[in-house]
Amino acid sequence: MIILALDTSTRTGSVALLSGSDIIEEFTGDSLQSWTERLPGDLNGLLERNRLDISRVSLCAVAVGPGSFTGLRVGIATMQGLAFSRKLPLIGVSALDALAAVGTPNDVGLVATWINAWRGEVYGALYKDGQEVLPPTVGSPETFLESLREKLKNEFSNILFVGDGVPGCESLIRNRLGAEAHIADPVSPPLAGVVGRLACEMFTEGLVSLPDSIRPLYVRRPDAEVSQEQKKKPRKKL
Repeated sequence: MIILALDTSTRTGSVALLSGSDIIEEFTGDSLQSWTERLPGDLNGLLERNRLDISRVSLCAVAVGPGSFTGLRVGIATMQGLAFSRKLPLIGVSALDALAAVGTPNDVGLVATWINAWRGEVYGALYKDGQEVLPPTVGSPETFLESLREKLKNEFSNILFVGDGVPGCESLIRNRLGAEAHIADPVSPPLAGVVGRLACEMFTEGLVSLPDSIRPLYVRRPDAEVSQEQKKKPRKKL
């Protein structure tokens, strides 16, 4: 099974080509270009370099977030268009789930996944043995670390922090959690490959939905929606 996978949850993001669960090629794009400029060129280039026609693809996979609102919309729409036009199944995968599945060392009991949410906040979740312990939330790094303390009652056991929300917070993490805190290396790995692997597992288990049912996992409402709602509210008379 040839799988074409895409992650646009971050500015850098990545695309990957897999044969079953084996990654054929994975690469990150030019973060100086917008996703609108890079797609579908990055996907087409990936297929061309590996001398594969789109007709060989059996499954499409895309990260649904959380992350960049614009990136998620463009990425999901691109893969939906491809899936519809080629009559291919499309599977959406949480970027937080993907981060939790990236090369976790065997001696690490817990994985905290942080994606940059801007405004000094992170999208975060906590996993144990690949299973979600704390659901996706958004807030300051300090708030997330306090929720960890409350959830785990200070019984920390080798927590690995991974994701592009971690850089700049290393000192804070270690000051709060001490020697039990570990920072992944690389801290912000490409995710398209593992998105493809997780999609392969889901497809094998029959967890497939229609392409138009794939929706972004925002966690926090997009600024545009909040702005529109505020404009519709009646103004108080002076």
